Parts: sequence; C-alpha cells; structure tokens
Amino acid sequence: MPQYLYLVRHGEQQDAEYGLPDGPLSPRGKRQAHLIAERLGGVPFTGAWHSPLQRAAETAAIIADRLPSLTPEASPLLFDCVPSGRAPEMPSSYAPFFNAISDEEIEAGRAQMEDAVAEFLHPHRGPRHDLLITHNFVIAWFVREVLGAPDWRWISINQANCGLTVLQQKPGRPWSLVTHNDLGHLPVELRTGLPDPLLF
Repeated sequence: MPQYLYLVRHGEQQDAEYGLPDGPLSPRGKRQAHLIAERLGGVPFTGAWHSPLQRAAETAAIIADRLPSLTPEASPLLFDCVPSGRAPEMPSSYAPFFNAISDEEIEAGRAQMEDAVAEFLHPHRGPRHDLLITHNFVIAWFVREVLGAPDWRWISINQANCGLTVLQQKPGRPWSLVTHNDLGHLPVELRTGLPDPLLF
C-alpha cells in the first residue's frame, strides 16, 4: 500500500512584509488555514507534525480544530531554514539572497534537512497519510529531493501560503510528486506568499 506525505505551507503571517522572523497569522492567514483544513477533511491521516514557529503552530491548530482526530506534534526538523548555499551552476540572479546568510546557518539548515528527509521519507509498512505543516524552503527541499534535482534548485521552487503539495511512495518505487502547490481551495484574493501573483 502506498505512503502519502501532505506538505502545507503555513498561513500568511501578520506583518510579514516588515521582515519579522515570526509572528501570529494575519486574518487572511487564518482564513487560508480554515480553507486548507476543509480541503483535507476526507484524508485518513495517520500522523501530523508542524514547525514550532508560531505561524506554523497556529495553522496546525486551526487544521486540528477542523480535524479532531489529528493531534499535530511540533518537530524541530520542520523549522524554517536555508538548506544549501551557493553553487557554481546557480544563476547569478539568486546570489543576492545569500549575502545575508551565514555559513553556519547554511550548515545548520543542511543538517536539519538531511535529518528531516531521513525521518519523513523513510519507508513504512502499510499505508500512511502524514501531514507536515511547515515553511516554503522546507517544502521546496522535499520536492527537490523527491525529483532528484541539484541541491540549489530548492530556491527556484515556491509554495503559496496554505498551498498543498502531495508526495507518494508505492512499495518498491521511489517517491513521486503527485501535486505541487495546489491552490484550488483558495480564491484568488487569498493566494499569497508567491514571488509573483497567481491569478488563476
């Protein structure tokens, strides 16, 4: 039987445009969280984890309120992080992002994501439906990992607030990407968090 991993980026953070490292959900972020909870209502979840940061924890609480059989657990493996640094083949347009990121932050992010992949992508016996409520870069790293893309490609993979990405592993096969950044549950005015607006 297959395993499924449902990856959800947290809802929009209050005052995110001011560069605050963490904070509560905005009213729009709460609405996003309610809608993704409705979207996930029919999934027979076997486990749920979330980043300890406030914006992810609040998103998880809203989802759990809609899905009372879920008891999401905080996991430090799902913290926001930068999972790799510059690479020679990386387009120069990405270079400015790394100017404010230290080598120590990158090493910590790389180690965290190695542990996260080992924890959440390891095979289980029997069917599983697990939910991870986390951050843009973390989801991008999981997608890059499953697709076997070069390390630096995470920076080119973006997820909207409360977008839904689903990974699947069938017995004897590698993980595959079922859907990425699905926003069908969000009206256009709630599609936030992408570098460019998605108007359809």
